[in-house]
Amino acid sequence: MSAEVLVAGLALIGIVIVVSALLSGLIDRSGLPQVAVFIAIGAALGPAGLGVFNATLDSPVLHVVATLSLTLVLFTDAVSLNTKEVRRHSGLAFRMLGPGTIVCAALTAVAAWWLLKVPPASAAILGAALASTDPVLLRGLLRRRDLPADARQALQLESGLNDVVLLPIVIIALASTGYYKTDGHLAKLGLDLFVLGPGAGVAIGLVGVAALDLVRKRTGVRRDYESLYSLGVAFSAYAAAEAVHGSGFLAAFAAGLTIAALDVELCDCFIEYGGVTAEMLLLFTFVILGSSLIWTGFSGLNWPTVIFAVVALLIRIPVYLASLIGSHVDRRGRMLIAWFGPSGLSSLLLILLAVFAGLPGGDRLFAVCSLVVLLSVVIHGASPMLLARFCKEDKAEVTPRPEEAIAATPLIDLQRAERATEPVAATAQPAIAETAAEPGAQIITLEELARLRRLNEKVILLDVRTERSMETSESIAEGAVRMPPEHVAAQARELRLPKDAWLIAYCA
Repeated sequence: MSAEVLVAGLALIGIVIVVSALLSGLIDRSGLPQVAVFIAIGAALGPAGLGVFNATLDSPVLHVVATLSLTLVLFTDAVSLNTKEVRRHSGLAFRMLGPGTIVCAALTAVAAWWLLKVPPASAAILGAALASTDPVLLRGLLRRRDLPADARQALQLESGLNDVVLLPIVIIALASTGYYKTDGHLAKLGLDLFVLGPGAGVAIGLVGVAALDLVRKRTGVRRDYESLYSLGVAFSAYAAAEAVHGSGFLAAFAAGLTIAALDVELCDCFIEYGGVTAEMLLLFTFVILGSSLIWTGFSGLNWPTVIFAVVALLIRIPVYLASLIGSHVDRRGRMLIAWFGPSGLSSLLLILLAVFAGLPGGDRLFAVCSLVVLLSVVIHGASPMLLARFCKEDKAEVTPRPEEAIAATPLIDLQRAERATEPVAATAQPAIAETAAEPGAQIITLEELARLRRLNEKVILLDVRTERSMETSESIAEGAVRMPPEHVAAQARELRLPKDAWLIAYCA
């Protein structure tokens, strides 16, 4: 690797991290699609801008980054799933993935075969890629508080599961053309896809969870390092599956699903810390693609391509409206689900599998996919800013008072800690309270909490555990206000929590 390439790569990584941090607050408040910002950065650094970086479809850097990105997309999809929620909403998940995702992929493939005159296998690959719902583009929407709960649940299920449904379609279509490592044997393809790959992922996931649990009990593990541990499990699963000639991508998904089912704490650690690291790599991929490759979508435009792009963007609406008939999702939620199906990085990564395999016409498939992704970034990316008008929360709804949000089930550990605390002299209590529990301190012990209560200070406990963590315990601290960790400040204002009180949050 030349010094120039190394410097350019380090510059790109630095730009992604710095810009992500500086613009994170602005992007969250404005609702602007984060992806669009990094595509624009790529364009500014590409040959049409400063000329710092230019990636081609045969670039080794692109191959490595795309492989890592798709591995992380599938692993993140899986590890973010709440397996109990999936089982609880299995009917909704089936509607989203069966009549929804697969029918969308099939109809888009037919449109590609008819309008673009591509072979059936290439059409199937393009249809599967464009049916993928991009989790990066959806993230901003799913964080909105004005999104109906049913719509949020459905979109989370879809974005977490549809890539693992569509990936086998891409691989099978590639195998039918002879551009996948099956040696022409259908049985070997089935073994690779459905046995070796997932089996390796489950095995690595089980070993990883067991090893972490053992070390936790003996020496302890820092929470932020647990998130990096998750990334190590993902890449190890990919490597293990490829070593036995299985699908490394399906192995990464299987490893993530294993962790989601067995280790709630590790999942939450990844979502809190490792998820940011994964998102940085995905945004870095957008910078690389945005330098020049994604703009090939505008090259050689003709009416069949334009019509296909419109069909690919709009076919979701009738398909999902029909698939959700008879579900418990209300009309407003069904409309939102049918509209918000953005194509993004996941679509490009699936198409790149065909390009890297050497499929004839792969560059054209990538160009068409890029056009649809660019249109989706503009249309779907800007839609959340209009969501407030379409999906307003009922203003007539009465804001609950803090005492109405208090759960009745006591947590015995806190009561025991308070009873076990040694009595403190009244004259010494103020000094202890001032030094041991200064306002603004990051950590407060149970003993300090007990002392604050004996001083008759206003103390409000906030239960900010994630829903996944809540499922492992049926009790919360006595008198605590249940407050999910998303939008804590806004919820505190809605509950009219007193500003002169001690607000003490706990998450475990």
